Amino acid sequence: MSDSKKPGPTGTPKDKHYANLRRAHRDQKAGGKPGAPAFRQRPAVPPGEAAADGLVRLYGLHTVRAVLDNPRRRISRMLVTRNAAERLGLADLSALPFAAELVEPREIDRITGSEAVHQGVVVEAKPLSAKPLDALGDAKLVIVLDQVTDPHNVGAIMRSAVAFGAGALITTQRHSPTESGVLAKSASGALEHIDHIEVKNLADALGKLHAAGFQTVGLDSDGPDEMEKTFSGGKIALVLGAEGKGLRQKTRETVSALARLDMPGAIRSLNVSNAAAVAMYAARKYLGG
Repeated sequence: MSDSKKPGPTGTPKDKHYANLRRAHRDQKAGGKPGAPAFRQRPAVPPGEAAADGLVRLYGLHTVRAVLDNPRRRISRMLVTRNAAERLGLADLSALPFAAELVEPREIDRITGSEAVHQGVVVEAKPLSAKPLDALGDAKLVIVLDQVTDPHNVGAIMRSAVAFGAGALITTQRHSPTESGVLAKSASGALEHIDHIEVKNLADALGKLHAAGFQTVGLDSDGPDEMEKTFSGGKIALVLGAEGKGLRQKTRETVSALARLDMPGAIRSLNVSNAAAVAMYAARKYLGG
């Protein structure tokens, strides 16, 4: 074979194969059009300066819609894209009782950061005030969180709590997430629909729940009984601990019962927000739907 027919060091069939794969990958990112410019990912934009003192930033269509519909909210300003304004049914921004500005998505990126799924709208508002324990009223089902700190999990638990008709979410003043855009987005509007109660001492709060007629059920993967078999009475407080640590020892000693979710599969524990949803479903069925 002559030299002119030998594949060169960069022109072997294997090299050509990988070159074709790279070209196809670039074409796919460019919309599938051969010869189109290669797709270039937009650089990440970090969050801008924090909101003014006393305000929180909340974003996302479901979150902001719930904020707008909540008469207890005190909104300072809104930035919204044209598309998001249409989806929110905001035909005339000047008619809103707070400052509102029509902007491009990148303007919101500069505030929330490009990692936030803001869906074209962000508001700055005063956070909702937490309520005292005696504000429970006639609630039959409440959720108690023992130092669950991840705002994604707390937001997801709020969403399930509203879906299953829980009367309140009880957290400790310390070692619990404050109201934020991440928490509100994870709650998908539920933040506006459930009473948030903060307590200084969780063991004392559980004692007060007992005095008010609640059975407090602590979820523990090693609990001695199946959760459904522990339910009694007409009021239930489900108590969940942080992932990894679980319930603190004092909490374990104070609850009416320690119980487990019966899971026959190879995995014996769930993410705390998933466990909360399963437990709320069972408790609601027990309490009569």
